[in-house]
Amino acid sequence: MTASRPTARTAATTIATRLAALPCGRRGKWVVLAVWLILLVATGPLAGKLMGAEDNQASSWLPGNAESTKVLNEQRAFQPIETAQAVVVYDRPGGLTPADRAQGARDAVTFATAPHVLGPVVGPVVSGDGQAMQTIVPIDVGTNGWNDLRPAVDSLRATAAADSHGMTTHVTGPAGVGADQAKAFAGIDSSLLAATVSVVIILLLLTYRSPVLWTLPLISAAGALVVSEAVIYLLAKHAGLTVNAQSAGILVVLVLGAGTDYALLLTARYREELRRHEDRHEAMAFALHRAGPAILASSATVVASMLCLLIAEMNSTRGLGPVCAIGVLVALTAMLTLLPALLVIMGRWVFWPVRPAYGTAEPTKTGRWAHIGAWIARRPRKVWVGTALALAACCAGLVSLNANGLGTAASFTGTPDSVVGQQVLEQHFPGGTGSPLTVISTAADAGAVRAAAQSTPGVAGTSVPVTHAGQALFQATLTDPPDSQAAKDTVDRVRTAVHAVPGADAKVGGNTAVILDAGRAAGNDNRAIIPLVLGVVLVILALLLRAVTAPLVLIATVVLSYAAALGISVLFFEHVFGFQGEDNAFPLFVFVFLVALGIDYNIFLMTRVREESAHRGTRQGAVAGLAATGGVITSAGLILASTFAVLGTLPVVGLAEIGFAVALGVLIDTLVVRSVLVTALTVDLGRHIWWPSPLSRPADVRQMEPSGHA
Repeated sequence: MTASRPTARTAATTIATRLAALPCGRRGKWVVLAVWLILLVATGPLAGKLMGAEDNQASSWLPGNAESTKVLNEQRAFQPIETAQAVVVYDRPGGLTPADRAQGARDAVTFATAPHVLGPVVGPVVSGDGQAMQTIVPIDVGTNGWNDLRPAVDSLRATAAADSHGMTTHVTGPAGVGADQAKAFAGIDSSLLAATVSVVIILLLLTYRSPVLWTLPLISAAGALVVSEAVIYLLAKHAGLTVNAQSAGILVVLVLGAGTDYALLLTARYREELRRHEDRHEAMAFALHRAGPAILASSATVVASMLCLLIAEMNSTRGLGPVCAIGVLVALTAMLTLLPALLVIMGRWVFWPVRPAYGTAEPTKTGRWAHIGAWIARRPRKVWVGTALALAACCAGLVSLNANGLGTAASFTGTPDSVVGQQVLEQHFPGGTGSPLTVISTAADAGAVRAAAQSTPGVAGTSVPVTHAGQALFQATLTDPPDSQAAKDTVDRVRTAVHAVPGADAKVGGNTAVILDAGRAAGNDNRAIIPLVLGVVLVILALLLRAVTAPLVLIATVVLSYAAALGISVLFFEHVFGFQGEDNAFPLFVFVFLVALGIDYNIFLMTRVREESAHRGTRQGAVAGLAATGGVITSAGLILASTFAVLGTLPVVGLAEIGFAVALGVLIDTLVVRSVLVTALTVDLGRHIWWPSPLSRPADVRQMEPSGHA
């Protein structure tokens, strides 16, 4: 029996190597290339349609079961076409003249003919101080969400400004804000793609120092992006998958960033094997066999983490999960099939000017990371304790974390017209003007419900109820700005008051209610999803490393890295960028991306350390693993961090914050946690880090057992 185990293991290894050789065989490489070319020709036109399939209506972002979402759905019975109010504001500090008021009246007539305007135009209404007036224009949101708001709002702004005669004019309200958001997201896919590709090209050139090699990972990643966008388009069109501008933008960054990471790891291992094998097909087969499990485990952590988002209450968060999971799966497929085929087809010369000749020494064994590993090995406990304390100190910034949502003004990196208009509106009218609450109840109880809302502190006034099919709808104007905490508190008071009317089945929605419900749903998502992601990743690591101690150590280091990145980011947001808080989903999105992607580098390192430990022992294996993977993991981290940093160029604070924090966290993971903290912990713990696998036992005990157990 003892002799059969090595034979069985050798047979399994041979089978695995043969399977790995399929995409890079002498004939297989051409089959793979042909399949991908056919796939790209078929999916290219579909990928270009993804932007048209985006759903940017409010319901695609909001929590599905929230009271404000139910109001959005039920109010369609009163007006089948969803509308958003644009508020045109005129302002003259010295007081409006009769000519100004006449001009406002003429503009109101013209507004009714603007694109997508639907329903009666209300106003102009002059403020109590006589210095401003407002006109409310309902705009058809249509099936394209905020994209239909832009032409209407642009027309309103042009009309109001044309004959203002010294008055300042602005368009604000939900429609004005939505139009400015649409403008901020306009071209997000193309601009992100161009910026991300530029960053990847530069960093690949610096990494490979080859005029040709960089093109192969980029071609493979670009192919993966095209196919994934086509698949997502088909699912959005025919299977009900929700895609919005946010998820489509993150998809570009994730596929190019993660795909390039996988490419770097495989290419580095292929270069090693080329020095050991004369036949490049054989070298690639061994590279796939040895690097494949780490790449598969890495992608599995990302996919599993993304799919955890499916339990989210927020529709925008829930929709992001499958979109990103599909992108990573397609990127994985491309890097394990298309890239190996391209590398083998091109031959060794693609590495020019530093070609890995057969029989030459592997330079990583004596490189910079080998020296760093040796330095860590001399004093591992001091290194990991000092590093952990430094990271813990960085967490101090968390006391300033204010992830309670971003108001209208705080959601843009600049100051668009709708923000200025809202500020002018608040100076001359009740703060909630232009963004009233919407209350729906039974028609029979509408009077009692309206009276309850009217008497609630924080409500400036209510409209006359409109009835339809046994239901009634009216609006309540708040005294405070619609995105303020005072306005949110008023929503709770109004809900308490109207819910107390017996049999009225009253519901309260509107812009402020949406903000309130979204914040609470995001908090619930944080509490539910973060522990789930940790548990899923822990299981994957345990299966991959066949240990318990190592996965727990790795999870602890990644969580510490996440907290440090968040702490530093919050300080930068507050004191450098001047951001006024963080988006509700910020902690969750950063956590999911950092844990899923940050654990990648630990997987790349520890799978190699485990491989080396079986021959050298854990302490020497840790140093050897760091020497072998240090350069490629650092390059991968720089590329991934740079791709996420591209999000910071967008004029949307929420995405800019996510991009900055993820980029910073990836750098911390790559340069500090993986290279210093994890290596030092592994050296200090020694064989015990592999408990309870056979590698955790003393070497003499293992040598008495049949080989292959480790």
